[in-house]
Amino acid sequence: MAKEEKETKKEKKSFKEEFIEFINRGSVVDLAVGVAVGGAFTAIVNSLVNDIVMPIVGLIAGGVDFTGLAIRIPNFFGNGDEAVIAYGNFIQNVIQFLVIAWVIFMIIKAMNKLNEKREARKAKKD
Repeated sequence: MAKEEKETKKEKKSFKEEFIEFINRGSVVDLAVGVAVGGAFTAIVNSLVNDIVMPIVGLIAGGVDFTGLAIRIPNFFGNGDEAVIAYGNFIQNVIQFLVIAWVIFMIIKAMNKLNEKREARKAKKD
């Protein structure tokens, strides 16, 4: 009996041991690195879109700012505030999403082209 109890105790890991084993898995570490790099890349793309691309898009669109567009619905059930449906903000976010997606597409396309050129040069050397 004592031997069986020892074996079940060996099989059962403490919460701390399981957690440490989980953290040390390669996929978790890779995920953490991916999230950190993704956060930095997001900051770069947001700056590119907000500081460079969107002002140009604004000029092309005649300086249209959709964020102020809204429907105001009065409160018929009391004397509280009115409800505001800010559909212009939604439109602005959709446009910004499309611009961000386009910028990321162009970055990936340029990177792929550079990789193809590098591979072609490498193939010529061989």
